[in-house]
Parts: sequence; C-alpha cells; structure tokens
Amino acid sequence: MTNGQNRYILAIDGGTQSTKVALFDLVGNEICAHTVKLKPIYLYGDDRAEHPDDDLWDSLKLACQTMFDKFDGDKSDIVGVGLGSIRCCRALIKQDGTLASPVQSWMDLRLSRPYEHDDDTVRYVTTTTGYLTHRLTGEAKDTRSNYVGPWPIDPVTLDWYEDGERFDSFTTPREMLFELVDPSSILGHINAFACEATGIPKGLPVVSTANDKAVEGLGAGLVNDGTVLVTLGTYIASMMVGDENRSDTVNYWSNPGAVPGEFLYESSGIRRGMATVTWIKDLLGEDVTKAAEAKGMTPEAYLNAIASEQTSPGCDGLYTVLHWLARPTHLYERGMIIGFNGTHKGPHMFRSVLEGIAMTMKNHAQAMCDERGVQPTKIIVSGGGSNGDLFMQIFADVFGVPACRNEVNGSASMGAAICTALALGIYKDRSDAINHMVRIRDVFEPVPENVTLYNKINETVYKHLAPQTEALLKASHEIFRA
Repeated sequence: MTNGQNRYILAIDGGTQSTKVALFDLVGNEICAHTVKLKPIYLYGDDRAEHPDDDLWDSLKLACQTMFDKFDGDKSDIVGVGLGSIRCCRALIKQDGTLASPVQSWMDLRLSRPYEHDDDTVRYVTTTTGYLTHRLTGEAKDTRSNYVGPWPIDPVTLDWYEDGERFDSFTTPREMLFELVDPSSILGHINAFACEATGIPKGLPVVSTANDKAVEGLGAGLVNDGTVLVTLGTYIASMMVGDENRSDTVNYWSNPGAVPGEFLYESSGIRRGMATVTWIKDLLGEDVTKAAEAKGMTPEAYLNAIASEQTSPGCDGLYTVLHWLARPTHLYERGMIIGFNGTHKGPHMFRSVLEGIAMTMKNHAQAMCDERGVQPTKIIVSGGGSNGDLFMQIFADVFGVPACRNEVNGSASMGAAICTALALGIYKDRSDAINHMVRIRDVFEPVPENVTLYNKINETVYKHLAPQTEALLKASHEIFRA
C-alpha cells in the first residue's frame, strides 16, 4: 500500500437536513468537501413527512458538482465511492428509476407500518441508499444494513424472510424489493447517466455502507472498550459496538453494523435534536446573525462564545426538555423550557438547550451501559455541534468522563470512506482502517465541581420534569386534538 496521498475516496453522507460529499485520501485527510442544505421536510396531514420533490438526488448532484469545482487534483486518482444516507426512510421508484412520489422521511408515521401498494406506477420499494444506488449505478441492490423498521427482513440472517407467511405479512411483493448485499461491498459502478449528472467518473465502484448511525460509529473509530459515541444530528443518539445481536434488551437495541458480523447498540435518542439548536438560533433573531457576521463567525459559534461568557453551568435553574417532535407512541409530548426568571436572556436559553441535550443523552447512555453491565470510559462526540467548545465541555461535565472529538467530526462521511477502503482491500479489517484513517483532534476533561452540580441537577430535577408534566400534556393534547 502507498501512503495514500495520491489516491482518493469520494464519500457521500446524506442526512435529514443536508447532503455532504467529501474527498478523502487513503489516510483519512479530508481533501475537499461541499454540503448542500436540503429543503425543509414537508409536514402535512396527521402523519406525513416527506423530502420535497427529488431533493436527495438533486442535492447530491449539486454537492458533487460544486465539490469538483474546488478539487484541484486528478479525478482519475479517485478509486471508489462510498454511499451513505439516512435510515428509516422509504423510497418508491418507477421502472425508469425516477421517484413515484417524494421520499418518505423517518418522521413520517407511514414508516411505522409496512408498505401498502396503492400506486401502480411503483416498481420498487426501497430505502434512501437503495434509491441512490439505482440512480448512480442502475443496479437494484442495497445494503442489508439499512433496513430498520417494518420490512420483511430476518433480523438474524439479514436476508428477506424465506417463510412465505411471515414475508407476506409485510404486504410487499418480493419482486418490488432489491437484492441485499453486505456492508463494505461493491454495489455496482457509476453509469453514464450518473457521470453526466454528478461529474463522478464513469466506471468507479460504488460501495455499500449501512444505516447512517452505524456508518457514523465506524467513522468515529468506535470500539468495544466502554466508549460511547454521541452523534449530533437531526436525530441524536448514543451508541456502542459489539458482536452480539441482542433482541431481548429494554434500554437499547441492536442494529446491523457497518462491517459484516458487527452490531451497533443504540440507546433511545432525541428527535429533532440539533434542529432544536437551529430553532433557538432562529428564535433569537437577526441580531445574533448580524453580530456573528461582524465577528466573522457562524451564528452557532457566536452563541457558543457569548453563552460561555455570560452563563454558568445549570443556567440558574433554566431547563429544556427536548420533545420538539413527539414519538409516534406518545403524541402528547411537547418541548418545554421551564424555570425562567428576570435575569435569563438569549444565551441562557441557548445554553439550556445544550445542557438539556447532554443530560437527556447521559440518561439514555447510562441506561444502555447499565443493561450491558459496563461503565462508560469516555465519549466521542460527532457532528457539526461538536465544533462548539462549550458544548464539548458540557458533555464532559454531564457525563463525568473525557469527551473527545476527531479531526474529521462529520464521522458519517469518514465511515463511508472506510467502508470503501475495506471493500477495495486497501485495509485488511476494521481495526486496521480506523488506525490509519481516524485521529482524535482534542479531548475535554470533566471539571469536578461541574460534574457534581450537573449530577445533582439531573438526579433531583431534570429526570423528573417529563414525568411530572405528562398528565398536563396529555390533557392539553386532548383539547387540541378534539
């Protein structure tokens, strides 16, 4: 193997709010990247949530084209494409590969039920990774590790059910489903249509990844040593890895990993998690945006800075409960910010949201660790939110263990690159690839007095806010549902 500096992997990281493409060299350096924001999810009716138009494919085309405009290397040095995208979505495809209807988001309550065929133009029913594979290669193949939810897939073998009665209970004809392949294997090759649309060279191998959380775990360098990964996305989750496929757990569940034989353990999470940070930023208005621009900062970085200067741990009793998007089984849930007094201002609200995210995820992660019989030794925090030093310190203090962030903190794109390196035989196994491609940028150590304060807040107040207000929110839900 060479030092990897003259060969590149193109990694696709499709999310709920944006599509990112990045070029990595073979030792994990991000050469260039571009992110395109998606259109807001279209919410309508009582249960519908869709990506408008053909947003996933259109954003991927634009992201690739713009990234290549930045790239001053030789496209012929790109060796492969790693395809990652959001999980728990459903794409309905016509015979010609175009969408029969907009992609159903994971927030769409139809995703809690098996597919119901009511449109004869639908030829295939698949996931986001399956849809994008078909666009890029023309192949009707998909990673077996992105089928989370009511699909006719055996949770042990990760193949379509062979038992006819069990398969038929999911109401999806077999001929409408794609062929399943292992993660970190070749799905097909870039076709002429995709080459013209994206600028990706024709003939490059397109490599399967897994569900987006497993890809993040791989890209973050997550190993089975008590390390917990917290991923800061529209859905925030905490995760660990192992080799047991457990189906009898209470406080976490097992997902297929990003390499064969690996399983990702995932705690409960926060729906619309980092979207809540965006919400509070927008709520604080143009003054924040203008002040940030004057200092040459992003609004998020500016809010991190002023919250660090103007607030203290615990926000003098201001707490945020992160139920901005109710669970399908708990439709009465609502988000809350509680505990205001006359001294609280915008920075306190911002910090309270960050602290609420950290305490919620500490509780979810601890429940997972307790059930596994392990203690957390450190946390890795990934996603754009980890760029904030304040947020990283809050995580260290709330969890009471060192909080790390990597040089490449968008770990889903790194995970897609690692899957590609494994599929192409560049590295022999998961551990070898992580050792060569993943590097820690810095570590935030917990401050003992802050650990004590947050533990007291969490145990005596924060854990009890949602249970104590549940009856009131149920009553309110009945009023507005009537």
